[in-house]
Amino acid sequence: MGTRDLLFLTLICRLAWAGTMESCAHRCGERLNKAADCQCNHQCERHKDCCEDYEKLCTSQEEPKEMETETEWEEEAAPDSNLYLAPNSCHGRCHETFDKHHPCHCNSKCQRFGNCCEDYESLCAHDGFSRSSDAITKEELLTISEKIYKADINKARKEDIILNSQNRISPSETNDQVDRCPEPLYSYVNEELFSKPTYAAFINLLNNYHRVTGQGEHFSPQQLGEQDTFLQEIMKTAVMKELYDFLHQKNRYSSEQEFVSDLKNMWFGLYSRGSDERDSSGFEHVFSGEVKKGKVAGFHNWIRFYLQEKKGLVDYYSHNYDGPWDSYPDVLGMQFNWDGFYKEVGSAFIGSSPEFEFALYSLCFISRPGRVCHLSLGGYPVAIQTYTWDKITYGNGKKYIATAYVVSSTN
Repeated sequence: MGTRDLLFLTLICRLAWAGTMESCAHRCGERLNKAADCQCNHQCERHKDCCEDYEKLCTSQEEPKEMETETEWEEEAAPDSNLYLAPNSCHGRCHETFDKHHPCHCNSKCQRFGNCCEDYESLCAHDGFSRSSDAITKEELLTISEKIYKADINKARKEDIILNSQNRISPSETNDQVDRCPEPLYSYVNEELFSKPTYAAFINLLNNYHRVTGQGEHFSPQQLGEQDTFLQEIMKTAVMKELYDFLHQKNRYSSEQEFVSDLKNMWFGLYSRGSDERDSSGFEHVFSGEVKKGKVAGFHNWIRFYLQEKKGLVDYYSHNYDGPWDSYPDVLGMQFNWDGFYKEVGSAFIGSSPEFEFALYSLCFISRPGRVCHLSLGGYPVAIQTYTWDKITYGNGKKYIATAYVVSSTN
Protein backbone atom coordinates (compact mmCIF):
# COMPACT_ATOMS: atom_id res chain seq x y z
CA MET A 1 0.00 0.00 0.00
CA GLY A 2 1.42 3.38 -1.04
CA THR A 3 1.68 6.50 1.08
CA ARG A 4 -1.26 8.15 -0.68
CA ASP A 5 -3.43 5.08 -0.15
CA LEU A 6 -2.48 4.97 3.52
CA LEU A 7 -3.32 8.64 3.98
CA PHE A 8 -6.66 8.14 2.24
CA LEU A 9 -7.52 5.16 4.42
CA THR A 10 -6.59 7.11 7.55
CA LEU A 11 -8.84 9.98 6.47
CA ILE A 12 -11.76 7.61 5.89
CA CYS A 13 -11.29 6.03 9.33
CA ARG A 14 -11.18 9.42 11.03
CA LEU A 15 -14.34 10.54 9.27
CA ALA A 16 -16.07 7.31 10.30
CA TRP A 17 -14.91 7.77 13.89
CA ALA A 18 -16.12 11.37 13.88
CA GLY A 19 -19.51 10.17 12.71
CA THR A 20 -19.82 7.88 15.71
CA MET A 21 -19.10 10.84 17.98
CA GLU A 22 -22.27 12.57 16.72
CA SER A 23 -24.52 9.67 17.69
CA CYS A 24 -25.28 7.71 20.86
CA ALA A 25 -25.04 4.38 19.07
CA HIS A 26 -23.04 2.05 21.37
CA ARG A 27 -22.28 5.04 23.66
CA CYS A 28 -25.22 5.16 26.11
CA GLY A 29 -24.04 5.82 29.65
CA GLU A 30 -20.42 6.50 28.74
CA ARG A 31 -18.48 8.99 30.82
CA LEU A 32 -17.81 12.52 29.62
CA ASN A 33 -15.99 12.32 26.28
CA LYS A 34 -14.32 15.66 25.62
CA ALA A 35 -13.40 14.58 22.09
CA ALA A 36 -17.03 13.96 21.14
CA ASP A 37 -19.34 16.54 19.58
CA CYS A 38 -22.18 15.51 21.89
CA GLN A 39 -22.72 13.36 24.98
CA CYS A 40 -24.80 10.28 25.88
CA ASN A 41 -25.07 10.18 29.69
CA HIS A 42 -27.65 11.43 32.18
CA GLN A 43 -25.73 14.67 32.72
CA CYS A 44 -26.06 15.76 29.09
CA GLU A 45 -29.68 16.82 29.63
CA ARG A 46 -28.58 19.25 32.34
CA HIS A 47 -25.67 20.57 30.26
CA LYS A 48 -27.70 20.71 27.01
CA ASP A 49 -25.11 18.74 25.02
CA CYS A 50 -26.94 15.46 24.28
CA CYS A 51 -26.67 13.88 20.85
CA GLU A 52 -29.82 14.11 18.75
CA ASP A 53 -30.59 10.40 19.16
CA TYR A 54 -29.90 10.32 22.94
CA GLU A 55 -33.56 10.16 23.96
CA LYS A 56 -34.35 7.51 21.38
CA LEU A 57 -31.40 5.24 22.14
CA CYS A 58 -30.53 5.82 25.77
CA THR A 59 -33.60 6.71 27.82
CA SER A 60 -36.32 4.44 29.13
CA GLN A 61 -39.43 5.22 31.13
CA GLU A 62 -38.68 2.19 33.29
CA GLU A 63 -35.34 3.56 34.49
CA PRO A 64 -35.48 5.17 37.95
CA LYS A 65 -34.64 8.81 38.33
CA GLU A 66 -31.35 9.00 40.19
CA MET A 67 -31.32 11.25 43.20
CA GLU A 68 -27.52 10.97 43.45
CA THR A 69 -25.47 12.83 40.88
CA GLU A 70 -23.46 10.80 38.43
CA THR A 71 -20.56 13.15 38.92
CA GLU A 72 -20.07 11.79 42.41
CA TRP A 73 -19.72 8.25 41.13
CA GLU A 74 -17.40 9.24 38.30
CA GLU A 75 -15.05 11.13 40.61
CA GLU A 76 -15.06 8.66 43.46
CA ALA A 77 -15.41 5.16 42.12
CA ALA A 78 -14.59 4.98 38.43
CA PRO A 79 -11.52 2.81 37.92
CA ASP A 80 -8.41 4.28 36.35
CA SER A 81 -7.52 1.81 33.62
CA ASN A 82 -3.89 2.92 33.76
CA LEU A 83 -3.49 1.49 37.24
CA TYR A 84 -3.66 -2.16 36.21
CA LEU A 85 -3.31 -4.44 33.22
CA ALA A 86 -6.45 -4.86 31.15
CA PRO A 87 -7.95 -8.22 32.19
CA ASN A 88 -8.91 -10.92 29.71
CA SER A 89 -11.20 -12.80 32.11
CA CYS A 90 -14.56 -12.06 33.75
CA HIS A 91 -13.23 -13.16 37.12
CA GLY A 92 -14.51 -10.53 39.58
CA ARG A 93 -15.81 -8.34 36.72
CA CYS A 94 -19.41 -9.48 36.10
CA HIS A 95 -21.67 -6.55 35.06
CA GLU A 96 -18.89 -3.98 35.27
CA THR A 97 -19.16 -0.75 33.27
CA PHE A 98 -17.85 -0.87 29.70
CA ASP A 99 -14.18 0.12 29.43
CA LYS A 100 -12.77 0.52 25.93
CA HIS A 101 -9.28 -0.32 27.21
CA HIS A 102 -10.29 -3.91 28.00
CA PRO A 103 -9.77 -6.60 25.33
CA CYS A 104 -13.02 -8.34 26.30
CA HIS A 105 -16.08 -7.48 28.36
CA CYS A 106 -18.39 -8.91 31.02
CA ASN A 107 -21.66 -6.94 30.91
CA SER A 108 -25.07 -7.90 29.56
CA LYS A 109 -24.41 -6.25 26.17
CA CYS A 110 -21.20 -8.10 25.33
CA GLN A 111 -23.06 -11.04 23.79
CA ARG A 112 -24.85 -8.71 21.38
CA PHE A 113 -21.59 -7.06 20.34
CA GLY A 114 -19.62 -10.30 20.30
CA ASN A 115 -16.87 -9.09 22.63
CA CYS A 116 -17.43 -11.19 25.78
CA CYS A 117 -14.51 -12.79 27.56
CA GLU A 118 -14.31 -16.53 27.08
CA ASP A 119 -15.48 -17.28 30.63
CA TYR A 120 -18.43 -14.83 30.57
CA GLU A 121 -21.05 -17.56 30.21
CA SER A 122 -19.76 -19.65 33.10
CA LEU A 123 -19.09 -16.75 35.48
CA CYS A 124 -21.64 -14.05 34.67
CA ALA A 125 -24.59 -15.36 32.70
CA HIS A 126 -26.56 -15.98 35.89
CA ASP A 127 -25.20 -13.23 38.13
CA GLY A 128 -22.00 -15.22 38.51
CA PHE A 129 -23.72 -18.48 39.45
CA SER A 130 -23.69 -21.42 37.11
CA ARG A 131 -27.21 -22.69 37.74
CA SER A 132 -30.25 -20.65 36.77
CA SER A 133 -31.92 -21.75 40.00
CA ASP A 134 -29.29 -19.77 41.90
CA ALA A 135 -30.04 -16.52 40.06
CA ILE A 136 -32.02 -14.02 42.13
CA THR A 137 -35.10 -12.87 40.25
CA LYS A 138 -36.83 -9.51 40.46
CA GLU A 139 -39.85 -11.18 42.05
CA GLU A 140 -37.66 -12.72 44.74
CA LEU A 141 -36.13 -9.33 45.52
CA LEU A 142 -39.59 -7.83 45.94
CA THR A 143 -40.57 -10.66 48.30
CA ILE A 144 -37.45 -10.68 50.47
CA SER A 145 -37.41 -6.88 50.78
CA GLU A 146 -40.98 -6.95 52.10
CA LYS A 147 -39.96 -9.60 54.62
CA ILE A 148 -37.03 -7.46 55.75
CA TYR A 149 -39.33 -4.43 55.98
CA LYS A 150 -41.78 -6.30 58.23
CA ALA A 151 -38.95 -7.72 60.36
CA ASP A 152 -37.56 -4.29 61.30
CA ILE A 153 -38.98 -4.08 64.81
CA ASN A 154 -36.22 -1.66 65.87
CA LYS A 155 -37.31 1.07 63.47
CA ALA A 156 -38.57 4.39 64.78
CA ARG A 157 -42.24 4.73 65.57
CA LYS A 158 -44.15 7.64 64.12
CA GLU A 159 -43.93 9.58 67.38
CA ASP A 160 -40.16 8.99 67.73
CA ILE A 161 -39.18 11.47 65.01
CA ILE A 162 -40.64 14.83 64.04
CA LEU A 163 -39.28 16.18 60.76
CA ASN A 164 -39.40 19.79 59.66
CA SER A 165 -38.71 19.32 55.95
CA GLN A 166 -39.73 22.91 54.99
CA ASN A 167 -39.00 23.87 51.36
CA ARG A 168 -39.02 21.37 48.55
CA ILE A 169 -37.14 22.25 45.35
CA SER A 170 -37.02 20.92 41.80
CA PRO A 171 -34.17 18.65 40.65
CA SER A 172 -32.80 21.47 38.49
CA GLU A 173 -32.22 23.58 41.63
CA THR A 174 -30.18 21.05 43.59
CA ASN A 175 -26.82 22.51 42.59
CA ASP A 176 -27.73 26.10 43.52
CA GLN A 177 -26.24 25.80 47.02
CA VAL A 178 -28.93 28.07 48.46
CA ASP A 179 -30.16 27.58 52.03
CA ARG A 180 -33.94 27.65 51.68
CA CYS A 181 -34.68 26.21 55.12
CA PRO A 182 -33.85 28.41 58.12
CA GLU A 183 -34.70 25.70 60.66
CA PRO A 184 -33.11 22.28 61.30
CA LEU A 185 -34.51 19.18 59.61
CA TYR A 186 -35.08 17.36 62.89
CA SER A 187 -37.48 19.01 65.34
CA TYR A 188 -37.40 15.99 67.65
CA VAL A 189 -35.81 12.56 67.88
CA ASN A 190 -36.47 10.13 70.71
CA GLU A 191 -32.87 9.33 71.63
CA GLU A 192 -33.96 6.28 73.59
CA LEU A 193 -33.70 4.58 70.19
CA PHE A 194 -29.94 4.98 70.40
CA SER A 195 -29.73 2.76 73.48
CA LYS A 196 -30.87 -0.26 71.45
CA PRO A 197 -27.86 -2.58 70.92
CA THR A 198 -27.64 -2.22 67.14
CA TYR A 199 -28.00 1.56 67.28
CA ALA A 200 -25.38 1.88 70.01
CA ALA A 201 -22.93 -0.37 68.14
CA PHE A 202 -23.54 1.57 64.93
CA ILE A 203 -22.97 4.98 66.52
CA ASN A 204 -19.67 3.77 68.00
CA LEU A 205 -18.38 3.27 64.45
CA LEU A 206 -19.19 6.70 63.07
CA ASN A 207 -16.25 8.58 64.56
CA ASN A 208 -13.60 6.04 63.62
CA TYR A 209 -12.80 7.69 60.27
CA HIS A 210 -10.97 10.66 58.77
CA ARG A 211 -13.60 12.21 56.55
CA VAL A 212 -11.17 13.80 54.04
CA THR A 213 -10.00 11.31 51.42
CA GLY A 214 -6.25 10.91 51.10
CA GLN A 215 -5.74 10.38 54.82
CA GLY A 216 -5.11 6.72 55.54
CA GLU A 217 -7.31 4.91 58.05
CA HIS A 218 -5.48 3.12 60.85
CA PHE A 219 -7.80 1.28 63.22
CA SER A 220 -6.92 0.56 66.82
CA PRO A 221 -7.73 -2.87 68.32
CA GLN A 222 -10.72 -1.25 70.02
CA GLN A 223 -12.04 0.13 66.73
CA LEU A 224 -11.61 -3.23 65.00
CA GLY A 225 -13.50 -4.76 67.89
CA GLU A 226 -16.30 -2.25 67.38
CA GLN A 227 -16.70 -3.49 63.80
CA ASP A 228 -17.07 -7.06 65.07
CA THR A 229 -19.52 -5.97 67.78
CA PHE A 230 -21.71 -4.22 65.22
CA LEU A 231 -21.83 -7.30 63.00
CA GLN A 232 -22.53 -9.55 65.99
CA GLU A 233 -25.40 -7.34 67.17
CA ILE A 234 -27.12 -6.99 63.80
CA MET A 235 -26.87 -10.74 63.18
CA LYS A 236 -29.03 -11.27 66.26
CA THR A 237 -31.91 -9.40 64.61
CA ALA A 238 -34.76 -10.84 62.57
CA VAL A 239 -33.82 -8.48 59.74
CA MET A 240 -30.41 -10.01 59.17
CA LYS A 241 -31.66 -13.54 59.80
CA GLU A 242 -34.17 -13.05 56.97
CA LEU A 243 -31.40 -11.84 54.69
CA TYR A 244 -29.02 -14.67 55.54
CA ASP A 245 -31.69 -17.36 55.17
CA PHE A 246 -32.59 -16.01 51.74
CA LEU A 247 -29.00 -15.83 50.50
CA HIS A 248 -28.26 -19.27 51.97
CA GLN A 249 -31.21 -20.74 50.07
CA LYS A 250 -29.86 -19.14 46.88
CA ASN A 251 -26.49 -20.84 47.45
CA ARG A 252 -24.65 -17.57 47.98
CA TYR A 253 -23.31 -18.58 51.40
CA SER A 254 -22.87 -22.00 52.93
CA SER A 255 -22.76 -20.80 56.54
CA GLU A 256 -23.51 -17.76 58.66
CA GLN A 257 -19.82 -17.48 59.49
CA GLU A 258 -18.98 -17.19 55.79
CA PHE A 259 -21.71 -14.57 55.36
CA VAL A 260 -20.48 -12.41 58.26
CA SER A 261 -16.89 -12.66 57.08
CA ASP A 262 -17.90 -11.48 53.62
CA LEU A 263 -19.94 -8.59 55.04
CA LYS A 264 -16.91 -7.45 57.02
CA ASN A 265 -14.72 -7.50 53.93
CA MET A 266 -17.11 -5.82 51.50
CA TRP A 267 -18.16 -3.07 53.95
CA PHE A 268 -15.13 -2.48 56.18
CA GLY A 269 -12.25 -3.50 53.91
CA LEU A 270 -10.06 -0.49 53.12
CA TYR A 271 -9.08 0.77 49.69
CA SER A 272 -7.65 3.99 48.26
CA ARG A 273 -10.18 6.58 47.07
CA GLY A 274 -7.87 9.59 47.18
CA SER A 275 -4.19 8.62 46.93
CA ASP A 276 -2.09 5.56 47.66
CA GLU A 277 -3.31 5.55 51.25
CA ARG A 278 -6.00 3.08 52.27
CA ASP A 279 -8.34 5.91 53.08
CA SER A 280 -11.86 4.65 52.45
CA SER A 281 -14.38 1.84 52.77
CA GLY A 282 -17.97 1.19 51.82
CA PHE A 283 -19.12 1.73 55.39
CA GLU A 284 -17.26 5.02 55.80
CA HIS A 285 -18.55 6.37 52.49
CA VAL A 286 -22.21 5.34 52.80
CA PHE A 287 -22.89 5.75 56.51
CA SER A 288 -20.31 8.15 57.95
CA GLY A 289 -19.65 10.34 54.92
CA GLU A 290 -16.51 11.65 53.24
CA VAL A 291 -15.17 14.84 51.71
CA LYS A 292 -13.41 14.68 48.35
CA LYS A 293 -12.37 17.59 46.13
CA GLY A 294 -14.28 20.04 48.30
CA LYS A 295 -17.59 18.16 48.12
CA VAL A 296 -19.49 15.82 50.40
CA ALA A 297 -19.38 12.23 49.18
CA GLY A 298 -21.69 9.50 50.42
CA PHE A 299 -23.28 10.39 53.79
CA HIS A 300 -26.58 8.54 53.38
CA ASN A 301 -27.60 7.88 56.97
CA TRP A 302 -30.27 9.64 59.00
CA ILE A 303 -28.66 8.93 62.41
CA ARG A 304 -25.36 10.42 61.32
CA PHE A 305 -27.21 13.44 59.91
CA TYR A 306 -29.16 14.00 63.13
CA LEU A 307 -26.10 13.71 65.37
CA GLN A 308 -24.08 16.09 63.18
CA GLU A 309 -26.98 18.54 62.96
CA LYS A 310 -27.34 18.45 66.74
CA LYS A 311 -23.67 19.48 67.03
CA GLY A 312 -24.22 22.36 64.62
CA LEU A 313 -22.07 20.76 61.91
CA VAL A 314 -24.85 20.12 59.39
CA ASP A 315 -26.98 22.90 57.89
CA TYR A 316 -30.08 21.54 56.15
CA TYR A 317 -30.79 23.48 52.92
CA SER A 318 -33.82 21.82 51.27
CA HIS A 319 -35.20 18.56 49.92
CA ASN A 320 -36.14 17.50 46.42
CA TYR A 321 -37.71 14.10 47.11
CA ASP A 322 -39.96 12.71 49.82
CA GLY A 323 -41.03 9.08 49.77
CA PRO A 324 -44.67 7.94 49.79
CA TRP A 325 -44.52 6.31 53.22
CA ASP A 326 -46.65 7.76 56.04
CA SER A 327 -44.63 5.94 58.71
CA TYR A 328 -40.99 5.05 59.21
CA PRO A 329 -38.82 4.13 57.47
CA ASP A 330 -39.32 6.86 54.89
CA VAL A 331 -36.95 8.18 52.19
CA LEU A 332 -35.80 11.77 51.76
CA GLY A 333 -33.53 13.38 49.18
CA MET A 334 -31.75 16.33 50.83
CA GLN A 335 -29.43 19.22 50.08
CA PHE A 336 -27.18 20.28 52.95
CA ASN A 337 -23.90 21.80 54.04
CA TRP A 338 -21.62 19.65 56.17
CA ASP A 339 -19.21 21.86 58.07
CA GLY A 340 -18.44 23.96 54.98
CA PHE A 341 -18.91 21.33 52.27
CA TYR A 342 -22.00 20.99 50.10
CA LYS A 343 -24.04 17.90 49.28
CA GLU A 344 -26.14 18.31 46.16
CA VAL A 345 -28.42 15.34 46.85
CA GLY A 346 -28.05 13.12 49.89
CA SER A 347 -30.69 10.42 49.74
CA ALA A 348 -31.35 8.53 52.95
CA PHE A 349 -33.80 6.27 54.72
CA ILE A 350 -35.37 8.10 57.66
CA GLY A 351 -36.25 6.28 60.87
CA SER A 352 -34.92 2.88 59.86
CA SER A 353 -32.77 0.74 62.11
CA PRO A 354 -29.08 0.34 61.25
CA GLU A 355 -29.63 -3.34 60.47
CA PHE A 356 -32.41 -2.49 58.02
CA GLU A 357 -30.24 -0.20 55.88
CA PHE A 358 -27.27 -2.53 56.14
CA ALA A 359 -29.42 -5.46 55.04
CA LEU A 360 -31.02 -3.75 52.02
CA TYR A 361 -27.77 -2.29 50.73
CA SER A 362 -26.04 -5.66 51.20
CA LEU A 363 -28.88 -7.50 49.49
CA CYS A 364 -28.66 -5.23 46.45
CA PHE A 365 -24.88 -5.28 46.29
CA ILE A 366 -24.80 -9.08 46.41
CA SER A 367 -27.68 -9.66 43.98
CA ARG A 368 -27.32 -6.68 41.61
CA PRO A 369 -23.74 -5.37 41.96
CA GLY A 370 -23.23 -2.12 40.10
CA ARG A 371 -26.85 -1.95 38.95
CA VAL A 372 -30.22 -0.63 40.04
CA CYS A 373 -31.97 -3.03 42.41
CA HIS A 374 -35.77 -2.85 42.55
CA LEU A 375 -37.41 -3.58 45.92
CA SER A 376 -40.76 -3.23 47.64
CA LEU A 377 -41.32 -1.75 51.11
CA GLY A 378 -44.80 -1.72 52.60
CA GLY A 379 -46.29 -2.09 49.13
CA TYR A 380 -44.36 0.86 47.66
CA PRO A 381 -41.58 0.48 45.09
CA VAL A 382 -38.10 1.67 45.94
CA ALA A 383 -34.80 1.25 44.12
CA ILE A 384 -31.23 1.09 45.36
CA GLN A 385 -28.18 1.81 43.24
CA THR A 386 -24.88 0.21 44.17
CA TYR A 387 -21.44 0.49 42.62
CA THR A 388 -18.46 -1.81 42.98
CA TRP A 389 -14.91 -0.67 43.68
CA ASP A 390 -13.02 -2.02 40.68
CA LYS A 391 -9.39 -1.15 41.38
CA ILE A 392 -8.68 -3.94 43.86
CA THR A 393 -10.46 -7.07 45.06
CA TYR A 394 -10.46 -9.33 48.09
CA GLY A 395 -10.78 -13.06 48.52
CA ASN A 396 -11.45 -14.89 45.29
CA GLY A 397 -11.84 -11.80 43.13
CA LYS A 398 -14.68 -10.28 45.15
CA LYS A 399 -15.27 -6.53 45.04
CA TYR A 400 -15.66 -3.94 47.76
CA ILE A 401 -18.64 -1.63 48.01
CA ALA A 402 -17.91 1.77 46.48
CA THR A 403 -21.30 3.28 47.27
CA ALA A 404 -24.96 2.42 47.79
CA TYR A 405 -27.91 4.78 47.96
CA VAL A 406 -31.65 5.05 47.45
CA VAL A 407 -33.09 6.30 44.17
CA SER A 408 -36.71 7.15 43.50
CA SER A 409 -38.62 4.52 41.55
CA THR A 410 -41.87 4.51 39.62
CA ASN A 411 -41.95 0.92 38.43
